[in-house]
Amino acid sequence: MFHIYITLAYIIPNIYVFFRIKDLFIGKAYRLLYTLIYLLIASVYPIVERFSEENLNSFVQILSLISGYVLSFFLYLFLSVLLFDLLLLFNRWVRIISPETKKSYSFRLYMLTAFIVLSIAVVLAGVINLNSIRVSKYMIEIPRKSSKIDHLRVAFVADIHLQQNTHIQFIEQFVRKINALKPDLMLYVGDIVEGDNENETTKTIESVMRKIVTKYGTFGVTGNHEFYGGQEQGNFFQKAGITFLCDTIVNIDNSFYLAGRYDQHFRQRKIIKEILDVVTLDLPIILMDHRPTEIQEVSNTSVDVQLSGHTHNGQMFPINLITNRIYELSWGYKKIRNTHFFVTSGLRLWGPQVKTAGKSEIMLIDIYFE
Repeated sequence: MFHIYITLAYIIPNIYVFFRIKDLFIGKAYRLLYTLIYLLIASVYPIVERFSEENLNSFVQILSLISGYVLSFFLYLFLSVLLFDLLLLFNRWVRIISPETKKSYSFRLYMLTAFIVLSIAVVLAGVINLNSIRVSKYMIEIPRKSSKIDHLRVAFVADIHLQQNTHIQFIEQFVRKINALKPDLMLYVGDIVEGDNENETTKTIESVMRKIVTKYGTFGVTGNHEFYGGQEQGNFFQKAGITFLCDTIVNIDNSFYLAGRYDQHFRQRKIIKEILDVVTLDLPIILMDHRPTEIQEVSNTSVDVQLSGHTHNGQMFPINLITNRIYELSWGYKKIRNTHFFVTSGLRLWGPQVKTAGKSEIMLIDIYFE
């Protein structure tokens, strides 16, 4: 059903774009050629997506990558045409563009070229943004309680969506950046891997990720995509040297508690109170929960810090405006009562390999115990 919704959300705006470009910019002599070219390009995404999940050969995967760029291109072409139509509506009152100018060949050519070039430029910028890993740094203070340390440096990521076509160079870049930050604790907060098929790519990724060096270790929890792909037992995590936490809480060196929750997709997951009831409240508590959907509930507990992902910060503008409405915290940092909440936009993404909202992000948090 999800893919049906995406396909409908792709086709309906494309119908609007097709007719508006034809009426505004295409002369009668070129309309048949325009129709053929438009339909050929626009049909790439729905056709490829129909078969890409059933066929994992390299050629189909390349076509799937191209179809993601096509989807992104038409999104921004749609926004360009929509904005132009709003400008024409406004022009009825202010008369900035004369009727003669609108009908002229040069105006129509320049505007259509501008729409196409702008849409391509936005997609290219989104590809560059996706492949540029950046670090978001934060500093907070929480009660020390009986902890024997006064400072903890935590690095965390989410939403890598590792699969067979993931570039090893990107993961190597990520590991180098993490080790340069020298975190005390490395955390993976869900949607790390797609599927449960072991292949040469995943084996190499596991080997590279084991090179991360920390003082207290590397831990992770599942996201919804681990359940979709059969990784709910954390097989990939274990092979990559990541301690898997599932509705459990552990004492780290008598300095703090670290808790990890199953994703909400797992119907039997414990409520937060059940997880916390097994420990005393003598140490600071850090919680990993893939989705930031229960932050009000968690803020009423003894949790000091919660780390989440899942939202991708919308991934592409203007979808981030929608996620901002859905989630109380779609990206960034917010303190509610005595709990500090962090939501990352993700180290990578799912779907089209274009990121025009948010960034490919490592969150680095210096926690001072006061």
